Amino acid sequence: MLKIQIAPIYTEYALRVLLFLGALDEEEKTNIKDIAAAFSISEHHLSKIVYELGKLGYIETIRGRNGGIHLAKRPAEIVIGAVVRETEENLSLVECFAAHGNECVLTPVCRLRFALHEALEAFLRVLDAYTLADLLEDRASLRSLLKERRG
Repeated sequence: MLKIQIAPIYTEYALRVLLFLGALDEEEKTNIKDIAAAFSISEHHLSKIVYELGKLGYIETIRGRNGGIHLAKRPAEIVIGAVVRETEENLSLVECFAAHGNECVLTPVCRLRFALHEALEAFLRVLDAYTLADLLEDRASLRSLLKERRG
């Protein structure tokens, strides 16, 4: 059976970080160690994702004794489709989506790429209809589960 990977790991972890931070109380901060523990993810790998989310303006990191990580925007301002587009390096489902390096012999006559492009656009349109706030409707349960996982 063919296995299709829809949410690559980097994007999946970026979304998990946002969910974790969104589940916190409004003024609460956390750290990479706690997020890594909750999801059993490498702190090193997670630090790259946290850095990127900070550069993109989704999260803020504060150094020092009272420092930590928290959302830089309200959850209702974080559109899931935008996060996927900004964190996923390559949304090319097939070789012919690539501007360079397409060596598929079918490209001149193939209609598959149009169908797949349409499907990808529909996928992203659906994600554009959701914000982080929509995914946090049951914040209390999510917060409880994440605290349990951290120990």
